[in-house]
Amino acid sequence: MGRTWLITGCSSGFGKLLGERALMMGDSVVATARATQALADMGRDNESRILRLALDVSNPDQIRQAVDRAIDRFGAIDVLVNNAGYGYFASHEEAELQEVRTMFDVNVFGTIGMTQGVLPHMRERGSGTIITMSSVAGRITTPRGGFYQASKWAVEALSESLYLEVSAFGIRVIVIEPGAYENDFGLRSARIAAADGDPDSPYAGLRERWRQRQRERIFPYRQYPAEVVDGVFDAIDSDLPFVRLPIGRDATELIDRRTAMGHEFVEWMRSTYNDPG
Repeated sequence: MGRTWLITGCSSGFGKLLGERALMMGDSVVATARATQALADMGRDNESRILRLALDVSNPDQIRQAVDRAIDRFGAIDVLVNNAGYGYFASHEEAELQEVRTMFDVNVFGTIGMTQGVLPHMRERGSGTIITMSSVAGRITTPRGGFYQASKWAVEALSESLYLEVSAFGIRVIVIEPGAYENDFGLRSARIAAADGDPDSPYAGLRERWRQRQRERIFPYRQYPAEVVDGVFDAIDSDLPFVRLPIGRDATELIDRRTAMGHEFVEWMRSTYNDPG
């Protein structure tokens, strides 16, 4: 019998790809997005196995309704995928704090809320898998990325702590850490500080250097989103109760380098971004 997935942020990117793959594998999918119009094309040939719901993960009432409707329709939630999220990019000095708070409401508190929403159901059943889409950004930092990366470091800690709390109830926890992939994250799921467009900003010249170095030296590889979907399914089909999985050559190399270099990694990143040449 197939599994039932509840996936947040299905309108595009990894959420959409995961939902489509799950349907292809014969599973049922509760596909959610802030606007259901964005989900109209998903699962058209599998209407009996898809439920499309409007869900803002920063809204507790919508979370409760989504969980209840998923269980009413399919009888259970086997897999929760915390995928909804976006990035806000700014230097510390130029960041708009309300933008930072709004991002944390989605990336961090939305993940907490969704997890709290399904835990009683999974605990009572004695089974379930909670997957959180983190990022290599949950293990490293870059200039202008600290606020987004802090949100991902937060969900990494929450996921590890969650596993320590719920493993006794038969609940698995999986953390996925993709590198830079050719999806629409940079176009639809990123917000940039207003000061980025200011040519008189003290960071104006540095920002262009940082962007160039990031493209050429930190994330130089062309990678395809299907690798991430494959990784998620490999992880869920494994027997491991806790998985922290870097996906992509860039993510694997950067995380391995950070582990091997220890505190020297931060200085290596500084010189990579800032030194002449």
